[in-house]
Amino acid sequence: SCLARCSASAFQSAHPCMRLLPGLSLGGFLMSALLARSAALNAAAAARRLPASTCGRAAAALPRLLAAPAMGSRRCSGLRMADQSAVAEAPAPPAPVPLPTNANEQLLRIRHSTAHVMAMAVQRLYKDARVTIGPWIEKGFYYDFDRPEPFAEKDLRRIKKEMDKLIGLKLPFRREELSFDEAKARIEAADEPYKLEILDSIVAKDPDAPITIFHIGEPGKANWWDLCAGPHVEHTGQLPKDAIDLESIAGAYWRGDEARPMLQRIYGTAWESAEQLAEHRRIQEEAKRRDHRALGKQLRLFSIQQEAGGGLVFWHPRGARVRRLMEDFWREAHTAGGYELLYTPHMASLDLWKTSGHFDFYADGMFDQMEVEGAQYQIKPMNCPFHVLTYKDEKRSYRDLPLRWAELGTVYRYERSGTLNGLFRVRGFTQDDAHIFCLPEQLADEIQGVLDLTETILTKFGFTEYEVMLSTRPDKAVGSDEIWDKATSALREALGAKGWEYDVDEGGGAFYGPKIDIKIRDAIGRLWQCSTIQCDFNLPQRFGLEYVSPDGGREQPIMLHRAIFGSLERFFGVLIESTAGDFPFWLAPTQLRLLPVSDDYRPYCDAAVARLKAAGIRAEVDPGGRSVGKQIKVANQDKVPILSVVGEAEVGANALKLEMRKGGELGELPL
Repeated sequence: SCLARCSASAFQSAHPCMRLLPGLSLGGFLMSALLARSAALNAAAAARRLPASTCGRAAAALPRLLAAPAMGSRRCSGLRMADQSAVAEAPAPPAPVPLPTNANEQLLRIRHSTAHVMAMAVQRLYKDARVTIGPWIEKGFYYDFDRPEPFAEKDLRRIKKEMDKLIGLKLPFRREELSFDEAKARIEAADEPYKLEILDSIVAKDPDAPITIFHIGEPGKANWWDLCAGPHVEHTGQLPKDAIDLESIAGAYWRGDEARPMLQRIYGTAWESAEQLAEHRRIQEEAKRRDHRALGKQLRLFSIQQEAGGGLVFWHPRGARVRRLMEDFWREAHTAGGYELLYTPHMASLDLWKTSGHFDFYADGMFDQMEVEGAQYQIKPMNCPFHVLTYKDEKRSYRDLPLRWAELGTVYRYERSGTLNGLFRVRGFTQDDAHIFCLPEQLADEIQGVLDLTETILTKFGFTEYEVMLSTRPDKAVGSDEIWDKATSALREALGAKGWEYDVDEGGGAFYGPKIDIKIRDAIGRLWQCSTIQCDFNLPQRFGLEYVSPDGGREQPIMLHRAIFGSLERFFGVLIESTAGDFPFWLAPTQLRLLPVSDDYRPYCDAAVARLKAAGIRAEVDPGGRSVGKQIKVANQDKVPILSVVGEAEVGANALKLEMRKGGELGELPL
């Protein structure tokens, strides 16, 4: 605050649109300076001092220091900080092409049919290849093959060329329904053992299920067929070959079982037009540039040390700073929202997990037990039972409810090594768990409060677009029809009051209650599963939870599970990719870096950094041993938002000249 007040008059003279308030923190001062710079640039455009398009782009870049950057935003590079007057004219980027999803039935048919055409092409070219499964997926399709020799990248070009030939022949897709015995005989004759296993699984699940195959080609002529339920296009000529691409090769165990054969999976993508394929490729390239695993290493945020074991995250100092800021904001938001914070153990007696049902239902996702003094203990895969035990520790009255308890609780779940993926799939992670115990009549208001808090937190991190799904009662469920109807109505009511559009997954709820799932859209349009709100009628029943009702009786409370980040690790990975590692100013690991022109000015820089840190700014001095140009280049690579070159003039003025990495001076900060 002292530094801000000392510098107010000097800064306002340089930026007349600034109006600093007495007592403004230095962090607030810098953020206000950024906004003031934006306003000044807009004013300059209005006064025609600079070309409007030039000013507009520069001004638009400033708020990105405070919020997540948009895809394709300009980056400074080279050996100097960009000066605003040097911002060059550039053509506006083309408008993105909207990409359809598999909700588009024609696109789904294209993708499924293309998978079949690819398998047909593979078996025409490689006679020793056996087929397994080939479904459509979110962005295209894949097919798994069993072949002695591995496929190479060059094979993809050969397969695509063969696919184009088949597409040009306009071969029909024909559906045929046959008996189990006929299908079995045909599959055995074709020597396709994986298809025989699929056929057996179909009949085991439903003995009366229709058995269908789809042919590609005319009857009586050489054709290809697959055990399949459809749907497909009418003929291969309806597949747009210039909107199809084969993208990669990967390994996959048959049925996902490490004890079964390792297959070769060919991934492809298919769209309705060449323009859509081009947009998909552009997004893929952008996603590669934003890969959180590469950025995590480049920016020194986190690592996964194989010496310690796969799926275990090491938060490095720079990443830990961001995590601390995330946690601090999360705690403040929850405290303001009426939550109390809990801390619970990392393991518990196996009996607890048997009572909760986790040992029966989720044993495959739990690590093996450990023995402690003759008793079996389990490292926790979830936090829920601990909060339930906390509730049971006291006699509760209806007057005590609702109870809102939140915890940043680290849990451990077994994941196969082949499924681990950076921060997105790990074995140890911290859930932002919370549980609400409430009366039935409080349920709608509590869900509304969770949705409001979810929006507050996600918006703070730059996520403002969501895809929401309401999942209702499955065939097998616990709890009465009345309580299910009441809970589902409460979820609908809360979503309606929020004004959010949502889809309904009929029968897609958990066996213990209906739920809301929220996916967030990142800066390049990808959706990520994030927040969830689940009603639970199971745990209160299993643990005998109760409260004293107004008439003195005993009633069972309704329990809400909810998480907003989902897990800190996964959310951080999504945040890295959405921002391309260029965090908003409030989250930047280093907000300001001082760049001394020589070691003679290092004592001055060290003293300035000490004062900046005391004022709440995450500041540091370049370690030195390199030219100013190299220091600036490194600061650009580290994505530090504000820089200050320090030499004789700055020491003489006892001040710092602040410049944004993305271009533009912020003025002088007297010390």
